[in-house]
Amino acid sequence: MSQPWRLLALLEADGRRQMAIDEAIFVAVERGDSLPTLRFYQWKPIAISLGYHQRTYPDHWNHLRFENQNVDLVRRPTGGRAVLHQGDLTYAVAASGLPASRTESYRQICEFLIQGWRSLGYELSYGSAGRGYIQNPNCFGTATGADLVLPNGQKLIGSAQKRSADTVLQHGSMRLNPDPTLFERVFSEQSESFEARSNLLMPSVEQIIPALIAAAESCFDATFTIGSLSIQEEDWVARSLQNA
Repeated sequence: MSQPWRLLALLEADGRRQMAIDEAIFVAVERGDSLPTLRFYQWKPIAISLGYHQRTYPDHWNHLRFENQNVDLVRRPTGGRAVLHQGDLTYAVAASGLPASRTESYRQICEFLIQGWRSLGYELSYGSAGRGYIQNPNCFGTATGADLVLPNGQKLIGSAQKRSADTVLQHGSMRLNPDPTLFERVFSEQSESFEARSNLLMPSVEQIIPALIAAAESCFDATFTIGSLSIQEEDWVARSLQNA
């Protein structure tokens, strides 16, 4: 019998609000106050998100501007390295009862990404980089076993987790169409477009999200109901933003 899950509508908001929402959902699911949850979102304004433990980064990140707007610098509640959120789509899953092994829980969650992108015509596999990724401030500069890459080795999805004893928050950036000029300014390295990396046309967000929802229904044995944040989750977000 399928499990009830909550699906939140696509949200475009600033990075601090998005991170506060993810953490609020994680806490609510951990407490048993909310159903396991899937959501998709985009960052406005553009932001660089830092991993929870990432303490060093280039000073010029504090002063970046793009198209006459400041680029936000935001800290995630999850690990990993910096991600530039421009021309991307982010997913988040919060659920309990996943394997205790971090590797196994990553793979259980990532299966919906693999199947969803396969339905769009893309074969993804796991990266193989070792601990050397810590030396690279750019999350998309390396692909570990928690990341998904295209057949040509280019990283498409970078994911990170926050965990408690029985609950996991996993979110990740799907790098669709980064501006190469901005990417080079941030990371001092060049970025190819999605089309150049894959030799295929880029699917739209409107195509990607339904494909991933359908895959999640199968992979998580889930029945999704469109919902919204609870009052308790909204309060958590408000307090987080107030204390930021």
